[in-house]
Order: sequence, then C-alpha cells, then structure tokens
Amino acid sequence: MSPARTEVRVKVGNRELVLSNLDKVMYPEVGFTKGQVIDYYTRIAPVILPHLKDRPLTLKRYPNGVDGPFFYEKNCPEHRPPWVRTQAVWSESNDRDIDYCLAQDLPTLVWAANLADLEMHVTMAKAKTPQKPTMVVFDLDPGAPADIVTCCRVGLLLRDHFDSLGLQSFPKTSGSKGLQVYVPLNTPATYDVTTPWSKRVAERLEREHPDLVVSKQKKELRVGKVLVDWSQNVDSKTTACVYSLRARTHPTCSTPVAWDEVAACAAGDVRLVFETEDVLARVDTHGDLFAPVLTCKQRLPSS
Repeated sequence: MSPARTEVRVKVGNRELVLSNLDKVMYPEVGFTKGQVIDYYTRIAPVILPHLKDRPLTLKRYPNGVDGPFFYEKNCPEHRPPWVRTQAVWSESNDRDIDYCLAQDLPTLVWAANLADLEMHVTMAKAKTPQKPTMVVFDLDPGAPADIVTCCRVGLLLRDHFDSLGLQSFPKTSGSKGLQVYVPLNTPATYDVTTPWSKRVAERLEREHPDLVVSKQKKELRVGKVLVDWSQNVDSKTTACVYSLRARTHPTCSTPVAWDEVAACAAGDVRLVFETEDVLARVDTHGDLFAPVLTCKQRLPSS
C-alpha cells in the first residue's frame, strides 16, 4: 500500500497553493526532502527569478527523488493554475508550437518545485524572440580522470581568449561535474552567428591545447580531457539555470563563482562544489555574481 498523500495549503505572495508530500525524501543520501527543495527555491527566488524571467522553462522532474526515474517536460502541464504564464514557441523538430511555462514570479517557482522539478532548464534566448540568444555558453565537461580542477584550467584559457577579444565572461559551476562559462550579449544576435562562432572558439582551443581540450562529443576522445561543449548554442538546447538544484547525490547547485575562485581551483587550492546552504550564504555575502550576464552589452567579433 502506498503512503497517504499529505497536503498543506499555503499563501505565496497573492496566490494560494496546495503543496504535497513535503516530507518526501528527494536526496536519499542526505535525507533532503521536497519541503527543503521548496524552501531553497523560495529563499533563492530574488536572484534566480531574474535569470528565469521570460525564458522558456523546461521542467526536469524527479517524482520519486534523484534515485528514481525522471522526465523532461517542455509543454507546461495542463493542470497548471490559471495564473501560471505560458508562451508558445515553434519547434522545428516537432513541427508545432510548444507551450512553455514562464517562471515569472515566486508562486510559479514554488508551484514548479512542488512538482518535484528539481532542475530548472532554460534556453539562451527569451520566449518571445526564440531565435535571438542573449548569451553564449560553453559547458566544460570533464572526461575521467579529468575533474573540476581540469575544467577550471580550461575555463581560464577561455577567459584569456575572451579577454583578448575585449569580451567579458562569467563562470558558474554546472552543479554536476564541470564548469560553465557565459559570454553575455544583450545586443541583436541570432543562432546563425552564435553557433558557428562558439564552435570556432572550441576548435581553436582544442588545436592550441590538444592535451587538455576536445571539441567533439565522442566519449572515446574525452578520456583525461575536457569537452568544451559549444553545442548548447542552438534553439533546441537548454542549460541548467544559474542557482538551479542538480539531481546529484547531494543537493548541489549551479553556482556563480569569481574568476579568482576558478584560478584557486585550477591550482588545486579549493573545490568548487556548493550545496543549498552554501549558495544562500554566498548570495548573502556577494549578492548575485551572475547579474552582469543580464545587462552586459557586447557584440561578438566578426571573425
């Protein structure tokens, strides 16, 4: 017999929500519950919501916790409250519009967390302009025995390259095994520009540092190296939003870091792994280190 479903009514902002099974364990290794997931997203809302705002949200749901099956949900659930905003975005691969959820406010964020949407995934573009990315991302994914330290070394190489082009870049942990580097644009751009440009950057880094970097997805090429994954820069791909939880054994989060922290990690002095309380404490101390990604205006070089 399955355990009885428990529910509680709460008021979030000016909305009433029914939250269920708050004691359900989502991260069994540490006993982290759905109630704690919702609490984290409630407390991190002031800094995560600006990064979610107006972007198509793909839900990555784990109904029975991180050790159980999961599924991606692009179409906003039909049972959503009427106040959850959506945006239709044309999908070439599906040959139809997809109605995405938009996480515009705290009630929507709490509602999604209550669906066991542990990870919040968004595109590089906003929902109303889906072919116009506002940023470029490079996902640094280590192939064992390479690790986060190796990723940080590659991240510094990327930073130096962008510095030479007069471009600002901002790092964050993936919350999983690697590091991600973002180049904000916030000026007119299309994937026709950002996709080939990001590919050229990854391939150049591979040519210059073949002992460290690979630009192709093949796993056999990645042993002991870091994949500089440029392929997220297309309209069909999503990336875990900054501050999103990740479905690891512990409740780690995708966390913005400073470049001096990346350098310290590359030297082996610190490990860039942050769980929910670490992230909340960092925000209290530093504010949103990723805020410039929303406002920094720059253009990619033509070559």
